Amino acid sequence: MSPKNWLPLIGITISVFIFNMSEFMPIGLLTDISMDLGITESKAGMIISIYAWAVAILSLPIMLLLRKMEYRRMLLMCIALFAGFQILSGISDSYEMLIMARLGVAVSHSIFWSIATPLAVRVVTMEYRRLAISMVATGTSIAMIAGLPIGRMIGLAMGWRASFISIAIVAIFALILLVIVFPRVENPGTFTLRRLPELFRNKALVGIYVVIAIFVTGYYTGYSYIEPFMIQIANLSESMTTVGLTIFGFAGIVGSFVFIKYYDRIRYEFLIGSILGVSVCLMLLNVSAYSAITMMMICMFWGFFATAFNVSFQSEAIRTSPMDASAISMSMYSGIFNVGIAMGSIIGGITTDTISIGSIGYVGGAFTMIALIFTCTYLVKRMKSTDSIT
Repeated sequence: MSPKNWLPLIGITISVFIFNMSEFMPIGLLTDISMDLGITESKAGMIISIYAWAVAILSLPIMLLLRKMEYRRMLLMCIALFAGFQILSGISDSYEMLIMARLGVAVSHSIFWSIATPLAVRVVTMEYRRLAISMVATGTSIAMIAGLPIGRMIGLAMGWRASFISIAIVAIFALILLVIVFPRVENPGTFTLRRLPELFRNKALVGIYVVIAIFVTGYYTGYSYIEPFMIQIANLSESMTTVGLTIFGFAGIVGSFVFIKYYDRIRYEFLIGSILGVSVCLMLLNVSAYSAITMMMICMFWGFFATAFNVSFQSEAIRTSPMDASAISMSMYSGIFNVGIAMGSIIGGITTDTISIGSIGYVGGAFTMIALIFTCTYLVKRMKSTDSIT
């Protein structure tokens, strides 16, 4: 692939890294934020929940509002907005100011995740589409491996505000790169609010949305509390817990490369296998806690199958959508995904408080198994039917 294709793709991958880092970094800084702003940790935790719900609510309306904007301009505006509100987060001197800044970041998030994968696909030739989608997933995996620990280390060394400022600096560099290398990408602007029912008549696409809602809820029921689970149930040290999360991220990179090599040959098996793999990992989570080795193995397989799920279902959402509706359909995908994150976190918290933290895998696994059954009995049939028509 030529530098003309590589450089825009690298710019998007860097952007994916910082958007993911920004979304989850506050998890490791809640104690410092609460102490500095004089609020409880639970109130500080609302920063994460409000962010997720804002993305879920705003994704579709914003993309309908921007439906005629040329994509390069939209991308650059989005990252500039992101950098500006990260700076505002870093200089916030009150809880209310921080919430407003995070809502601004959520607006940029709503735009970015609606166009990131479609644009990654558009800036490369057809033969490199799987690579482009995989690069987006790799940016996410790298954020899990290095982004969160780096953000926390900066926060511990220089204060939580410095973590947000550091993301803003990287965002500015990414913006400069994209200004230089990203090509103009025309937006047909033909998809209107009146055509929205068309997407809901697309049975394969609606099936994908249903799977995303159920699966992500189950996934984040377990993943939202994986750190305290490893410490409290598996009795791992802080350092070994970090090792487990790092293995999770590295396995995700492997999953994205397996997607590149094999997905088109075994599409339906890949979709089903990724959900089954995550379900098994969740169901075995409590059993694996009896040994550090088995805990690390679960982290490895979980990370692999989770990334395989993400890249394959993003690919199918784009494949199933009308060409002029890809950004709109992905905005709905992003919104539903964030509803799953928020609901998974809530259900995981309820499970922890009412049953035990050791049960998060069973509860999360129950959701993902429902997603698996729905995929096997409904979604795959609708996808095959769509394929036969096209």
